[in-house]
Amino acid sequence: MPHLLIVEDERDLARLMARTFLREGFSVAEAASAREARAQVKSQPPSCVLLDLMLPDASGLEICRELKGDPLTRAIPVVMVTARGEEVDRVVGFELGADDYVTKPFSPRELVLRVKAILRRLGAPAPGTEPLRCGPLTLDEASHRALENGRELSLTALEFKLLSQFMHNAGRVQTRDQLLEQVWGYHTNIATRTLDTHIKRLRQKLKKARSTIETVRGVGYRLTPPR
Repeated sequence: MPHLLIVEDERDLARLMARTFLREGFSVAEAASAREARAQVKSQPPSCVLLDLMLPDASGLEICRELKGDPLTRAIPVVMVTARGEEVDRVVGFELGADDYVTKPFSPRELVLRVKAILRRLGAPAPGTEPLRCGPLTLDEASHRALENGRELSLTALEFKLLSQFMHNAGRVQTRDQLLEQVWGYHTNIATRTLDTHIKRLRQKLKKARSTIETVRGVGYRLTPPR
């Protein structure tokens, strides 16, 4: 049973989300502040966090930064649920490692589908899966570890999935639509700015191997093995 943590200080909205996910078979915990959220994560690490940006004692961005900066919690997907829908807010959220961004008001059913899509794409690989290798990069999906020349990379769950998609298709062009569908789990209903932001962050973390991810103008991206 997936365990969901709802971090939301509007009690009525938190209860609505909780009832919706309980009906879908989730177990649910609620937190109305950053302090409560930290305590909940420590006591029972969730399968996914729904995170409001405007909390009474801290910004949700701070909580996201903490979760994605800690090796023990960085693989936990974070969905930001907020009334702040400006592009700059979305970009900052994604740069901090958020896996999705939902603007209030929202459809509870759509929110459930988005969370399920995230959990589905982060499903554990089959036992015995061999690590993927491409030049200096090694990706072990079984242990959820990515390495560059033996140095472990600190990737968010979404960055890990994006790199996995590239390495499974090394040498082949991945169109924007393909990446949005395969990595995010949606069709073409989210902004391509989201994709570009994550590609930029992934390249920054790859250091010397960043040049292996090539931009194919007007089409998409390609992971090119070094010759």
